[in-house]
Order: sequence, then C-alpha cells, then structure tokens
Amino acid sequence: MSTPKLFIPGPIDVSQATYAAMSRPMIGHRGSEFEALYASTQPVLQQLAGTSRPVFLSTSSAWGVMEAALRNLTQKKVLTLCNGAFSDKWLDVAKKCGKEAEKIQMEWGQAIDPEQVRAKLAEGGFDTVTFIHNETSTGVMSDVSAIAKVVKSFPDVLLIVDCVSSFSAVPLAMDELGIDVLLAGVQKAMALPPGLTIFAISPAALERAKASKDRGYYFDFLEFEKNAASNNTPSTPAISLIFGLQDMLQTIAAEGLENRFARHRSNNKMIHDWAARHNFQHFAPEGFRSVSLSCFHTPTDFDQSAFIKTLKTKHNFLINGGYGKIKGITFRISNMGNETTSTMQELIDAMDDVLG
Repeated sequence: MSTPKLFIPGPIDVSQATYAAMSRPMIGHRGSEFEALYASTQPVLQQLAGTSRPVFLSTSSAWGVMEAALRNLTQKKVLTLCNGAFSDKWLDVAKKCGKEAEKIQMEWGQAIDPEQVRAKLAEGGFDTVTFIHNETSTGVMSDVSAIAKVVKSFPDVLLIVDCVSSFSAVPLAMDELGIDVLLAGVQKAMALPPGLTIFAISPAALERAKASKDRGYYFDFLEFEKNAASNNTPSTPAISLIFGLQDMLQTIAAEGLENRFARHRSNNKMIHDWAARHNFQHFAPEGFRSVSLSCFHTPTDFDQSAFIKTLKTKHNFLINGGYGKIKGITFRISNMGNETTSTMQELIDAMDDVLG
C-alpha cells in the first residue's frame, strides 16, 4: 500500500507541485540567485504575519526559534502561558536555558485567561511572555488579541507568540497587536515538509537582543536582521525547502488570503458537523476551537485504536490518536493546508464507512 494521506496535525500532506518545486537544481546561497529567491518570499509572508518587518527564514524546527526567543530576549524572568503539551514544554525549555521562569497553568482543553495573565504580570519581575496561539495538542485556539492587549499594558514586557498551527489558516496581525516575536514551522498549515521556521521580530525585540550577551550565534536575532538586509540568512539555509516555500506562497497569493482563511473555516466546519452527527464531543470549549484541526474526546465504549487502524488500512487515510497526557483519550483530525471540500469529504466518507 502507498504511504497514507496525512490528516494528522502535522506534518501534513504536501502537494506534488511543491515537491516538484523542491526538486529544482541547487543554487549557491551567497549570490544573486538566492537573494532573489529569499526576496520573493517576503511580500506574502509579511501579509500572512501582518507585519512590515522582515520575515526571517531559519533552518530549524520551530523549537529552535522558540528557544532562541528566550535566549535573545529574557534577561529577568519569563512567564509561560501553559494549556497543553507544547505550551507546557516551553517552561521546561526556559529552565534548561538557564532562565528564571514561572507559569500560568490552565487545564488542558481550556483557553488562556487574559485576566490571569494580567494578575500575574502585576506581581512584577517579568520581561517576557511565551504564548501558543493554537495549542496543537488540544485543538484550543486562545484569544491572541486579548492576550496581546494585556501584555502590552506592561511596559518592557515582550510577547513571544507561537503560531505554528495557525499561520496561514487564520489572519494574524503582528504589528497591530504589538507582538514582539511571531514564529511558525512550515509543516502544518503551510503544507511543506518539516525543517524550516519563519519568524519576525519587533524593533523592541531587536533592541532587547542587542543587550543580551548569551544569545549565541546560530539563532542570534541580530545576525538574522543583518543578513535579511541583503536577502540572506546567517548560515547555510535549506534551499530546497525555500524553493518549496516560494511555490506555496505563490499558490497562496493566487488563491487570495481571505479565500484561504474562508476555506480553512469551511473545512473545519465539515469535521465539526461530522463529529456532531456521531456525537463526538469537542475537547476544546466553544469559542476557542482551532480552525486548522479538531480534537475530540474518545467515548468510553469507542475502540479508537481500531478506528484509526482501519481508516489507514482500508482507506489509506491517517488521523491522530491524541498527544501527551491525553493520548488515547482524545483524537485529532487536521483540515489545514491544501485540503478542499472534496478531499475533506473523501475523509468523512471513509470515516463513516469505518464507523459503519
């Protein structure tokens, strides 16, 4: 049997057109050809991020830039906003980077409460906040506007936002909201293979980085800023992935951003409607549900393992059985990237067949 089509929360299905773009002949990364390639990515990336700032290309997973943000920006203490596997992990990463850190811990499946953030920051001593917009492990999309408004009411506190599974699926407004670092891996809604992270930083973040003495080299924000001025990267980039990124951004531009956002909402609703027909209950609360993936409780009498296995063996579609401490008691279905009404209906028909 061929490799199953992925409807997991990432990596997701990559189009043949993107693979073809990635197969272009190699070019040098210190020359005009690469500079033109880099420059070509900027307009749409800036539109997607909602920023006039350069959008940097890092050859790494998103965790590389998530750690980098702490190393570049945290000089006093970081407040980590935790409500799932990935946001919880950011606290551990901060401590392993030698940073003083505290957390606000929400129950998994709940959104971050802006008023709890306000109360904690009012205690003083913090200079950075980490926040995951769309918690991929739980399907919870917290209110980035509300969180940003609270953080920005505290002078000298910088906001780091992970948009890994929301970037290009929903509108983002980095400059308008005052986000200081916005980052995303490309293996989720951008529908590329893993290995590349896109991120942008505010002028305030750049100034903070200048005063940080242990930011290293590979993820030094100042090096990214300096090299971006000439449409380049500090270190050898994943050129093939950037060819794929260029192709994907051209596809996004041709579709139109608003059409892309609407398609993600529509595809997401199809899965919600399917779940309602089968009485599957959402893990995320109403009003805070991701539009790029869905997370559902596993009913006590439901053989989740058999459902996922049969969907794969019979129909060659793969969904995910949950992550972290809710593995097995939840399951997740992605609708992000290149998926259409037609491809989502194929999945739904297959799941209906397996459910009998």
